[in-house]
Amino acid sequence: MTMRPSPARAPFVAVAGLSARMLAQSAARAGLRVVALDVFGDRDTREASELWFDIGGGPLSIDAARLTDALERSARLPGMIGWIDGSGLEPFVAQLRSAPGLPRFIGNSVDATAAVRDPRRFFALLDELCIPHPPVAFTRPAAPQGWLAKRADGCGGTHVEPLPAVTDARVPAQVYFQRHSRGVAMSALFIAARGSARVIGFAHQLTCAMGNLPFVHAGSIGPIELPPAVEVRVRAAIAALCARVGLSGINSCDFLLDGDSFELLEINTRPSSTMTLYETASPDAWARGLVASHIDACRHGRLPAEPPRATWRAGQQVLFAPRPFAVSQAFSDACMCDPRCRDVPMPGTWVEAGQPVCTLIVRAASVDAVRHALDAQHTLVLQRIETCHEPCYEPDCAFIHCHS
Repeated sequence: MTMRPSPARAPFVAVAGLSARMLAQSAARAGLRVVALDVFGDRDTREASELWFDIGGGPLSIDAARLTDALERSARLPGMIGWIDGSGLEPFVAQLRSAPGLPRFIGNSVDATAAVRDPRRFFALLDELCIPHPPVAFTRPAAPQGWLAKRADGCGGTHVEPLPAVTDARVPAQVYFQRHSRGVAMSALFIAARGSARVIGFAHQLTCAMGNLPFVHAGSIGPIELPPAVEVRVRAAIAALCARVGLSGINSCDFLLDGDSFELLEINTRPSSTMTLYETASPDAWARGLVASHIDACRHGRLPAEPPRATWRAGQQVLFAPRPFAVSQAFSDACMCDPRCRDVPMPGTWVEAGQPVCTLIVRAASVDAVRHALDAQHTLVLQRIETCHEPCYEPDCAFIHCHS
């Protein structure tokens, strides 16, 4: 993705999450100066940002004190318009929104977030609006088979476990139980403002199993065409929720698609990783990046125009390390100059088995072509892990790095 150089006097915006790369690149496309706060500090995140703060608190976790300190320091920058939350900040956002000395939060209000993130309020609201969802319970079901335990403040599928695997009899306040239903995992990305919503598109969610976690987020493919009758009902459900709750900016709706029916699972009240699909599939439609539309909706109550029907499809897939390895300069360079790689780790990074290495991004004319391209790219990057060591002794290694 080509970045527009940000003018020296352009406003600053801070973007924060487990990984801030997606938000940083999108904000840079809008001509904003970016401050990125995340736990990875990947090369392309730093390339899109003027400043980067490490907010890591351990393997794939955020330290609340470091996050707060980084936001306080960001607030002192001239022309700082505010900060945007990404994945992984769910446990922190409510407190940070009202904390003194921080940049203005650009996102949903406390009440709007609670209305769809508090499971007791959310599922009662779905029932009131006649929006279908899997059965839920707030006390541990006596017969656990077929039930899932979910944390309301989690993300990325790491908050979902089969109930039979949960041995702790004590149930934390953020945990509720949901019946495991049939269907294809889907997501709708939408932008909300002043009680209205603009649906950007629908995507197929990719998941993988890790230990006791059967639904870890591994990527997405889209935009996907839904059966027309289902699309009408999903759009109506999103419109009804936005009218009732007053959501703002970019949000996403996770649901299960089963033939001509759907069941709504949850609302994510922040920009979703599926943003990348639509910016990749239709770059002309989102020339300023979707973060610009998020800011317009939150600060000015403006929705973007109805996006044109996409003629291309895009896919993104997280590549997880098959074994522990140290990222070499050769491997990092190879991925950095590969347009199908994002979240490129810095040389010297140690990656444990099962941890994310990078994200693969492809664009093709059909969903099947996207799947084939992701498979090919996955194989290529796995090959780089095995062959691009430091120092590199293969005579053709430089060619492999940037032209494979």
